[in-house]
Amino acid sequence: MREIWSEQRKLEIWLQIEILACEALSKAGLVPAKDLAVIKERAKFEIERCREIEKLTNHDVIAFLTCVNENIGPSSRWLHYGMTSSDLLDTTMAVQMQQSADILLDDLRALRKVIARRAREHKMTPMIGRSHGIHAEPVTFGLKMALMYDEFGRAIQRLENAKEACRVGKISGAVGTHAHLDPKIEDYVCKKLGLKAATLSTQIIQRDRHAEFQAALAVIGSSVERWATEFRHLQRTEVLEAEEYFGEGQKGSSAMPHKRNPITCERLAGLSRVLRGNALAAMENVALWHERDITHSSVERVIFPDSCTLLDYMLSLLIKVVDQLLVYPENMEANLWKSKGLFFSQSVLLALVKRGATREEAYKWVQDASMKTWRGTDSLQVNMKAHPEIAKRLSKKEIEQACDLKQHFKHVNWTFKKLGIE
Repeated sequence: MREIWSEQRKLEIWLQIEILACEALSKAGLVPAKDLAVIKERAKFEIERCREIEKLTNHDVIAFLTCVNENIGPSSRWLHYGMTSSDLLDTTMAVQMQQSADILLDDLRALRKVIARRAREHKMTPMIGRSHGIHAEPVTFGLKMALMYDEFGRAIQRLENAKEACRVGKISGAVGTHAHLDPKIEDYVCKKLGLKAATLSTQIIQRDRHAEFQAALAVIGSSVERWATEFRHLQRTEVLEAEEYFGEGQKGSSAMPHKRNPITCERLAGLSRVLRGNALAAMENVALWHERDITHSSVERVIFPDSCTLLDYMLSLLIKVVDQLLVYPENMEANLWKSKGLFFSQSVLLALVKRGATREEAYKWVQDASMKTWRGTDSLQVNMKAHPEIAKRLSKKEIEQACDLKQHFKHVNWTFKKLGIE
């Protein structure tokens, strides 16, 4: 990923674009074949020479062209013919975004593969589901991981859409009118690079496309944070249902030797904020003056290499976290029963409704038994069997059936099949 956004790679793509444009102009009958042959043979650059020239010109594209022209000689007059700097800059960035997206898509597919394995491993591992951080109803850890698998499936689709939106180049000149270059030149160059020619451009490709790309990276980063936060909560000492792998010789605290902290997930949560900040900067770049100003340029030199490299790093970290995640089913089961079966409340409520009680009546009776369970030592099942209104409508066996954990997991296999990870 770093290589894609390196100065060397950028200038290589610039040179490729210039040569392709000369090829197209030669096919159109403008550039003589002998000049094209010389250009192809001699066109090269040296980064240090480009930098040396740029100190004088204060213009990176002119410095690059001057350096290349020094190597080519007189035939270099055809380089950059009818073009403007952004024909190079924006078309190159499109290529870099395509290549970066391919790496990130590979990361996401590798991540989903690991998630699917952990989901299958814990398909029927029961644990308590939580809403507002409070015990709700049972789930399985496999379902939780299946949810993660599904979310990163959307991440793939989101990035593929953004990649396609940015698969656009331009060789249309100073204000996008093709005044000095036939649109066929643009079509030829873009096709050779695996891009589409912009339907319409100004001096630049419009920055709503780039904002969409950055927004996609930021949303994926937010999904990374969502799951990093989930694992951090599960690692809390009083929960300890799952835990980041803690390697031999690893240290958790400079002061407290006992600490095993979720530092990788905390790092992921923090870095996601950088991606969201970069996405906001990309949105600020959309509103430029007329056919172009340069306020976007300096921003993009920072946010595109940073965001692509950063998300690549984050996804590789998350793959490692999920792959090595320590899962404690025994703690999940212990936590599940801490509420003395309060999570069966809805099952009994619905059983009472089926027997003719109004929902309001059933809710009150079950809540009465639940509050008694909260304050006392008996389970919800015991307190419901002792409740006169509940006992009048449901037999002890029916209450026990309503308090069967298996009913919560009867559609787990269906869900896994739906996701294609059964």
